[in-house]
Amino acid sequence: MPATVVYREQAEKPDGSRYEMIAWQVPESEEFPQGLKYSFQYINPDGDTLLRYDNSPYHRDIGRHHRHAPDGEITRLEFTGLAGLIDDFQNEVTEIYEQRTD
Repeated sequence: MPATVVYREQAEKPDGSRYEMIAWQVPESEEFPQGLKYSFQYINPDGDTLLRYDNSPYHRDIGRHHRHAPDGEITRLEFTGLAGLIDDFQNEVTEIYEQRTD
């Protein structure tokens, strides 16, 4: 079964920062036991990462589901499903945007 996009959203904020969220249904495997692969990224107008959520298998010491902060810190995410992840990311994007534009 090939990867199938199950969620996609992107938008640009008035300050030129933008985010893209994409999730794919993939075959269940050791790397993606929920059958879901995702990458949500919020970047500033210069393309620098302000926030990223993903479940790439490269940070297993942190946790399969994790977030990247602009300072390079990677922390574990509590994964309760795609809908919760979308809400958490969008809320955090709003918080970061408001801090940047106050």
